[in-house]
Amino acid sequence: MIKVVKFGGSSLASAEQFKKVVDIIKADEHRVYAVPSAPGKRFSGDAKVTDMLIHAYETAAEGKDYSGQLALIKDRFNDIIEGLGIKDFDLNDDFAEIDAMLKDDPQKDYTASRGEYLNGKILAKYLGWAFIDPKDVIFFNEEGNLNTYKTEKCLSQALKSNCPAVIPGFFGLGKDGNVKTFSRGGSDVTGSLVAQASKADVYENWTDVSGCLVADPRIVNNPEVIKYVTYRELRELSYMGATVLHENAIFPVRQSGIPINIKNTNSPLDEGTWIVESTCQKPAHTVTGIAGKKGFCSVLITKSMMNAEVGFGRKVLQAFEDNGISFEHMPSGIDTMTIVVHEDEFLHKEQAVVSAIHRLTNPDSIEIESDLALIAVVGRGMKSASGTAGKLFSALAEKKINIRMIDQGSSELNIIVGVENKDFEEAIKAIYNAFVKAD
Repeated sequence: MIKVVKFGGSSLASAEQFKKVVDIIKADEHRVYAVPSAPGKRFSGDAKVTDMLIHAYETAAEGKDYSGQLALIKDRFNDIIEGLGIKDFDLNDDFAEIDAMLKDDPQKDYTASRGEYLNGKILAKYLGWAFIDPKDVIFFNEEGNLNTYKTEKCLSQALKSNCPAVIPGFFGLGKDGNVKTFSRGGSDVTGSLVAQASKADVYENWTDVSGCLVADPRIVNNPEVIKYVTYRELRELSYMGATVLHENAIFPVRQSGIPINIKNTNSPLDEGTWIVESTCQKPAHTVTGIAGKKGFCSVLITKSMMNAEVGFGRKVLQAFEDNGISFEHMPSGIDTMTIVVHEDEFLHKEQAVVSAIHRLTNPDSIEIESDLALIAVVGRGMKSASGTAGKLFSALAEKKINIRMIDQGSSELNIIVGVENKDFEEAIKAIYNAFVKAD
């Protein structure tokens, strides 16, 4: 059996946390590949090392003195090394290289990636494992997307030759020969790629919570932990704001049927959440999870006999595409079509889009509504449960929350409702109480 273990920033923020991580790794001989993040916050008000590195890059790019910032970052890593009692080991050469890059050729992705890189070197030294530099095994194409074929081929070979090994998360090599990072939280993606390439049996993702929660704990007090969630369910929840796992981390393991186990570094005996392709485990509730985002707006296009006009929808979407705006949802009726977009992307281009829609489709009217929040209610149990939508709408009606949009896919896996931004938190509480507390 092979297990890949990925540890988040909070799990590796200090020497004390490092020791917990190593104890976890050594507790199971099948944990043979480790993917570390950069050191996170040690306490409330502390800074994440990645944020510190980006700040140093920005200072260097402006031609200002960044030496004090770099010294603080070096102190963070030295504190970890000293706290672990590692002898005859330092990162002086690495910091000299970072300093030279910031001085001569500041690169944001390179600088931002050093947190993971340096943490990986420390973890490999402490464990006595091999160290694999992601820029040698993870590759991006000219468009900045992952080169999946080359990455899997090179990564598989490196893992076979180096076991056990530490592979830092978050970055790889761009087509231009420079370090390129994934989006924030991308260490999850690295872990998923390592799991796929090593043909792992399990991908364990260790963080500071005991699994995926049914709702955001900043909104709902002490929400339940989800025991089993499918890839499709988590993809929907991640896309709508659930932050336990990077949304793109699902794809590599899904292709290989590898389950993900979300675990808590500070409570390693907790079962956590299992993310699987499919399961006969019955969900605890009709709804698996609730997630959402604020800051959307809707564009309602009305035209009589719209349904009979071939190509109408394509022309409407062309107006958004020509202005570089992607859409989120597109609920429609016989004579109406609504396009939901991010308000911050749309705001400065709204009149150009409206003009384009008029020019391309000659609509009867166009109405724009702002301050829209979207909430996704997701659950595989919805397919076999009757009255789910009615229960959802009743819960919101009881709290006098107006529903401004409804979108339900044919898969019956989720229902998305739009409410005003000001009602967002109260709506999530109402939905949670109706589907989880009431069960």
